[in-house]
Amino acid sequence: MASHSDTLVVFFGATAGANGGKLGSDEREIILLVWQIVDLHEKKVGKLHRCVVKPDVLELTDQCTEETGLTVDDLAEAEPLDKVLQQFQQSVSSEVKCLGRSSFTLCVDSPHVIRQALHPEASKKNLVLPECFFSFVDVKKEFHKCCPDASALQKCTLSSMLEHVGLPAVSEESTGEMEVSSMVQLTLHILAEPYNHKFTCVETVKYKFDSGTCNKMEPVDSETVIRARGLPWQSSDQDIARFFKGLSIAKGGVALCLNAQGRRNGEALVRFINSEHRDLALERHKHHMGSRYIEVYKATGEEFLKIAGGTSNEVAQFLSKENQVIIRMRGLPFTATPQDVLSFLGPESPVTDDAEGLLFVKYPDGRPTGDAFVLFSCEEYAQNALKRHKQILGKRYIELFRSTAAEVQQVLNRYMSAPLISTLPPSPIMPVPVLASPPYLPAASSSRDCVRLRGLPYTAGIEDILEFMGEHTVDIKPHGVHMVLNQQGRPSGDAFIQMKSPDKSFMVAQKCHKKTMKDRYVEVFQCSTEEMSIVLMGGTLNRSGLSPPPCKLPCLSPPTAYAAFPTPPSMLSEAALYQPPLLAAPRSHQTVAHGPAHALAYYPPQPHMYMNMNMNYTAYYPSPPVSPSTVGYFAAPPGSVAAAVAAQSHPAAGTASSVLPQHGALVRMQGLPYNTGVKDILSFFQGYQYAPDEYSSMVQMSEQARSLIQPKEWLCL
Repeated sequence: MASHSDTLVVFFGATAGANGGKLGSDEREIILLVWQIVDLHEKKVGKLHRCVVKPDVLELTDQCTEETGLTVDDLAEAEPLDKVLQQFQQSVSSEVKCLGRSSFTLCVDSPHVIRQALHPEASKKNLVLPECFFSFVDVKKEFHKCCPDASALQKCTLSSMLEHVGLPAVSEESTGEMEVSSMVQLTLHILAEPYNHKFTCVETVKYKFDSGTCNKMEPVDSETVIRARGLPWQSSDQDIARFFKGLSIAKGGVALCLNAQGRRNGEALVRFINSEHRDLALERHKHHMGSRYIEVYKATGEEFLKIAGGTSNEVAQFLSKENQVIIRMRGLPFTATPQDVLSFLGPESPVTDDAEGLLFVKYPDGRPTGDAFVLFSCEEYAQNALKRHKQILGKRYIELFRSTAAEVQQVLNRYMSAPLISTLPPSPIMPVPVLASPPYLPAASSSRDCVRLRGLPYTAGIEDILEFMGEHTVDIKPHGVHMVLNQQGRPSGDAFIQMKSPDKSFMVAQKCHKKTMKDRYVEVFQCSTEEMSIVLMGGTLNRSGLSPPPCKLPCLSPPTAYAAFPTPPSMLSEAALYQPPLLAAPRSHQTVAHGPAHALAYYPPQPHMYMNMNMNYTAYYPSPPVSPSTVGYFAAPPGSVAAAVAAQSHPAAGTASSVLPQHGALVRMQGLPYNTGVKDILSFFQGYQYAPDEYSSMVQMSEQARSLIQPKEWLCL
């Protein structure tokens, strides 16, 4: 019998759009329900019922009209889905009772009508479905158990199954009635001799998503994983489970993805219980979550484990409490204790098991990060906690937002298993002498002999700029055109031009300001070389004056950053050590004799392109959505290049002693007070290893070098 039920309700549904194998793939609403009862003991059949359903949108596709014979007028006169479901429940319960039976199970010819149409629509309309719609039997699967020699399950149709057992096809009936009658005939046939089939393979629909943990050593079948893209950043695992309502997601099978800065990137990896549910999930490609459509693609088990897998016993113990709501706290004072957090949340938001329901995120050396995760036993307590978002604890405001078990794993994995400061791959730059004043990157100067062009068409090239400059082109310095690219390597609409004198740059700014280039007017400002450098580092320059670079600039992902480094044997100058702009594309170098002992590299004359490569990186510092990133580091060239620059200031130093350790890294500090001294910086990095001699030699090189340190191993910020 069907899970101890003594009655089957053969059930069929159709939507206002695609039907059959594509039912539910276009998000169209249900417009027709047909059902009929079969008594499994007496082999009797009840009355055939057919109900038209009124959708919210009174539209029908041509194919649907042809297949069902329904019109918009028919739909307008019908009852809405919730009313029809009530009629169904009352009708079936009454009929089952009249037969002297106590229970029933739905029987369908495909799971689509239950999983892809009924449950998703009820979820969107916030309808509570009767319990009977959470379990069903699939007549195709039951038939395949009786007749394993029949065609493949995916190719089975009602007509082919009837033909296989020698039954005539049902005809001269409308859509819905024909399918139900065919399923009833097939059911009665396999219940009788010689099959004597028992309906025991009952499929279920989960009432809710079960959160949980995933171990990195756990095997995950790639045929069960999808990637959902385009999610609202505030989406929780429960929201994603609701989007896939009707399908069974594995326990802990939703992993929200974080980007390199630790913010949610609008993607999630979802693991289903089997490949059948994964295939049904792929049919929801471009279905909507609110006003956003969600893209659904195949993914791999490796990708899922990379995001959701963890090995920490502490995390596993923290997440072992099931059916808990997880809240993430960010910005906690480093001295905050569990009692401080409990007091902050207050009695209206009791934490599960008090201090046992708190998980403080720490660095590998035990230092606090300011992040913590909190467990609440119910949604009400979590909502009360979220009301304290941005309230003060100590002297800091605290951010609170929903989190997931997979996010807990990701955050802990990033803090505990990744280096605290990321390093670039070994640089290919060769340790050779460097030009003190290369022609392509001038030394910073307060002389206002430059102009900035802003608002250039993105298609503008060097020739367009020269044509725009007109008669003033002859006053441009050699190698004086610098086009600026954005972080994606595309034109930013800005360029800097070095003129032969301040008078020439003033004249250009007066004559060319708001002159048209390709239907766009271009702003032209006079500026100095120093101001040009600051703008390339992320600052701003306009007629109102100069604004220094902000402390928090847009971040680059590591692969983009690596790609921007020139290939060997490119050269960096002293200015390049301290200024983020890098040449966007390498140029072949040439050598010239420069004294008896050295051959210096230089670049042939070309217009120059610069990327704003001020890498304010937080690749290993997860932070919540829309929260600012707080840690920056500047990727520096190898120690040998810095040593070569320093050697020019100290020609007497020996060659061997001038080379800095190759494994070192330069750290750039932003936002220092203007009166900061060397002692202040050394005090800030108290407890870390650095090379005082090498540090002091670099301090003398430029004013900006006060914010650079050459560490022996790592500087842990």
